[in-house]
Amino acid sequence: MNILVTGANGQLGMEMRKASTGSADRYIFTDVTDLPGVETVRLDITDAVAVNTMVRTRGIGAIVNCAAYTDVDRAEDDRERADLLNRQAVKNLAEAMNDAGGLLVHISTDYVFGKEPYNVPCREEQQGTPTGIYGETKLAGEKAILASGCKYLIIRTSWLYSEYGKNFVKTMLRLTAAKPEVKVVFDQTGTPTYAADLAGAIFHILENRQYEGRSGIYHYSDEGVCSWYDFTKMIAEYSGHTGCRILPCHSSEYPSKVERPSYSVLDKTKIKETFGLEIPYWTDSLRRCLGNMADAISDK
Repeated sequence: MNILVTGANGQLGMEMRKASTGSADRYIFTDVTDLPGVETVRLDITDAVAVNTMVRTRGIGAIVNCAAYTDVDRAEDDRERADLLNRQAVKNLAEAMNDAGGLLVHISTDYVFGKEPYNVPCREEQQGTPTGIYGETKLAGEKAILASGCKYLIIRTSWLYSEYGKNFVKTMLRLTAAKPEVKVVFDQTGTPTYAADLAGAIFHILENRQYEGRSGIYHYSDEGVCSWYDFTKMIAEYSGHTGCRILPCHSSEYPSKVERPSYSVLDKTKIKETFGLEIPYWTDSLRRCLGNMADAISDK
């Protein structure tokens, strides 16, 4: 099968490149930017004609959509662009796969939740109550997939990080190495997700053709629960940045254009039972990621 990966030069896209090595399927990695050292096919998913042409001429049987507008704060002033990438582009992909009879694997977010005061892990059928433009446009993208009639797996994830690109782990590594003290919010609770774990789960489902007859919305994050403060404490501890004092603070101390979810832990029962997945605990995955970062530095 020919599998198209969009946003292939981002965090999850790069991990999909690694996970798919050696597969009998043919993966085609696309993006709107080039990255030195990796092969990338240019594709603008906001262009419906370009998407349909790519699907038709390459005989695409499945798309893994890793592309998105993810700048939560900037989205408040850039609704048009956020909607274009998070809804319209998704609609283009879904309609192309419906026409081709193929599968769309789409990555969504815990930010479709948040306005209601949840205190138990969010389930797939729970009504979306986003708190900002980013969450609203991601939820609209999900609805566009449902309306298209295509075969689909919508996978909501949370707090994604990896060795690639910009992310919270890299930011905190830099800050805890340079500053004597860092304040981090403790009143936002969720679960970190190592992009390599999510890519591995997607690859497992595709490689074993487990998706047939199982269209639906699924939740995937690493196991466990923590606050951003807890997350930072472990990043500093595992990286040996013990000279930096990590202090908890309230979200109100860092005013933002958008209210972030105070609790967005995802219930992963459905995806584990449907596809037989074993999901790592978040601290174990964080250790692996930091180890991979250290190995990459030592190899240079």
